[in-house]
Amino acid sequence: MENWRLAVLCSHLRPTPASKSWSPVSSSICGSSSRNGETSSCVFCEIIRGQAPALKIYEDDICLCILDTHPLSHGHSLIIPKSHFSSLEATPPPVVAAMCSKVPFISNAIMKATGCDSFNLLVNNGAAAGQVIFHTHIHIIPRKARDCLWTSEPAKTDLKAGPRSFAARRPCQGTALVLEQP
Repeated sequence: MENWRLAVLCSHLRPTPASKSWSPVSSSICGSSSRNGETSSCVFCEIIRGQAPALKIYEDDICLCILDTHPLSHGHSLIIPKSHFSSLEATPPPVVAAMCSKVPFISNAIMKATGCDSFNLLVNNGAAAGQVIFHTHIHIIPRKARDCLWTSEPAKTDLKAGPRSFAARRPCQGTALVLEQP
């Protein structure tokens, strides 16, 4: 089963001419309700219901993992619950546990498929933290040594200089790898 999922992930990361089209994920009940009871627009809820396109990496009864449409690196993925929760603190602990329990399996598959040796696990919780889509989600961002994804990382030449203060570090001059479809 793991080899099959890895093959699916690899096919999404390196699409062949036959796999250029987006495939919707399976339908599930997910809605985000406003205070007056009307369903508001949530792109993740639309993806879960099969009403919006996404490249699915993993799915079970509780959560779904998709490739990010605006990746910071090749293979950047999102784990989202199939039920709508606007923030991490609004998400029930069993749902958070189910999402987190998939991280080792999914991240290992992503690292194998991308050739990366590390990853960042990130949650932007709330507007001040950079949350843009108010449906709980976890980012898995594949990394390679000295990829200079974050500007707070030392530039390649700074690595030989040894430990220095955060303020003394030069911002990276490199750019993140972007997932491109041929």
